[in-house]
This record gives sequence, structure tokens and C-alpha cells, in this order.
Amino acid sequence: MTDRSVIERYYQWHSRIYDATRWSFLFGRSTLIQQVTALGVPAHILEIGCGTGRNLQALCRRFPQARLVGLDLSEDMLNRARRRLTDHAGQVELLHGAYEHPLGTRPAFDLVVFSYTLSMMLRDWENAIHYAYWDLQPGGLIAVVDFHDAPLNGFKHWMALNHVRLDGHLLPKLRGSFQPRHQEIRRAYGGLWRYFLFIGATRNR
Repeated sequence: MTDRSVIERYYQWHSRIYDATRWSFLFGRSTLIQQVTALGVPAHILEIGCGTGRNLQALCRRFPQARLVGLDLSEDMLNRARRRLTDHAGQVELLHGAYEHPLGTRPAFDLVVFSYTLSMMLRDWENAIHYAYWDLQPGGLIAVVDFHDAPLNGFKHWMALNHVRLDGHLLPKLRGSFQPRHQEIRRAYGGLWRYFLFIGATRNR
């Protein structure tokens, strides 16, 4: 079974409880959007792994003139996003699929968002960062909030059972691929795990 089919099956059920449960451990999502707002006004936004549309809804409200695209592997999650974004249907385009290549033949986006997505890409996370780089216009921003690391192997193993890699591998790659504009690491539940926020700009091509 491929990583893609595993994730799709995982969210067939989890999509039903996602918004009711994820607030308790997907920290920093609203903070990331606030930090993006302080750095500019993007006109064209892409979110990879948009899920139930929570972030897209917040971005629509922050940037009412922007055009947004959300991509997700799970049709079940996208169905919930469509219902959530009814009032923004003319502003947002939702796409079903994997992020297997840049979405356009030329850079088109001012902002690419990953919210607790890269840590679930067990094989293709480096490619996803690379594709985001080429989907961004010069000076465009990548904004990421995700799990960073954890001190307890038992907790890492439990997270791995939920398809999350938690070993600090993402932030060094992001720092090397983009010019950092904002970065920080925060503790959750007294240090049970750490998560990070990163905003970076495309370097000269």
C-alpha cells in the first residue's frame, strides 16, 4: 500500500472528527497566519494539505482580495472544506490530489502554506519543499507550522502510528532552501513535543 493510499484511508474516518479534536495539539496555526499578515498582502495563495479548510477560511478573511488554491489528498477532507467555504466559493479553488510537481508551468503564487502537512509526507517531503519553491514568484513566501521533535521515543513511535515523523528533519531543509524571515520553536505540554513556525522567502534564482 502506498503512502498516498494510507493517508487517504486514514482521513476517511478522521475527517469526521478532525475539527473537533485537532485544536488540542495542532498549535500555532492562527499564529502563523498572523505572522504572514505582518509581512505583506499576498494576491495568490496556495495551501498544500488544506484539510477541512480551516486555514483557507482564515486566509480569505485576512486577504479578501486574494485568490486561493487548496490541495489535499483526501476527498473526504475536501468535502468538508467545500461546506466550510461556501461563502468564499468564488475566491477559493479546491483540488484533489498529491503535490507531485509544481502546479503551474511558471511561478504563480505569492504565498505557499504547509500546516502540519510536511511531517506526514514520509517519502516526498523534500520534493514538496522543492515544488513550493518553484511555485513561488520571486520574493514569495513559504509559511510552515509543523511538529519538530520530541524527547521520548515512545511518543515518537505513537506519532509514527498516526503517520507523523517527529525527528527535527524539516526545519534544516527549510532554512537551507529559503531565506528565513521568521522562525521559532515552541514547546507543547511542557515539552512532550516541540513544534516550529517558519516563514521564508525565495532566494535569487
